[in-house]
Amino acid sequence: MPSLSALVFLGLAALTLGSAGLVAFSRNIIHSALALLGTFLGIAGLYVSLSADFIAATQVLVYVGGTLVLILFAVMLTSRIAEMKISNPRGGPAVAFGLVTAVLLLLGRVATQTPWPAEAKPAMPSTAKLGHAFLGEYLLPFELGSVVLLAAMIGAVVLARRAVRRAWERE
Repeated sequence: MPSLSALVFLGLAALTLGSAGLVAFSRNIIHSALALLGTFLGIAGLYVSLSADFIAATQVLVYVGGTLVLILFAVMLTSRIAEMKISNPRGGPAVAFGLVTAVLLLLGRVATQTPWPAEAKPAMPSTAKLGHAFLGEYLLPFELGSVVLLAAMIGAVVLARRAVRRAWERE
């Protein structure tokens, strides 16, 4: 009989993959956006099961609280979303099927060839290790990431400002 942790993992993996499938194959964009919630929560649950509590909280705050809400607002505020015609028709299902098959075969090989530990050790919370890594050996990539995010935010503000000009600003 599988252990409780194995059942929790399988349930979270099923939630994540099932929701991701709904995101990819749903014809309704609102249903896709809502299914994305299940994908994000499933990933956060997987992080919790790996004792990566900080990453799980970040997943929920950033992706569920920020990205998903932004996507839902964009979908809901877009007028006539149901009347839109698809500008890029389905193309290349054979190529997509081939790529998915190759990736699944590669992942299956990695999963079967990896020496998994027989007993799981109780993991310690990862927050302290992550903080030391961000302020130690990964300080430069961490800071570069923040500069890239700042540049993206400034670019978004500039583009939004250009799109919403008042009549007296256009002259």
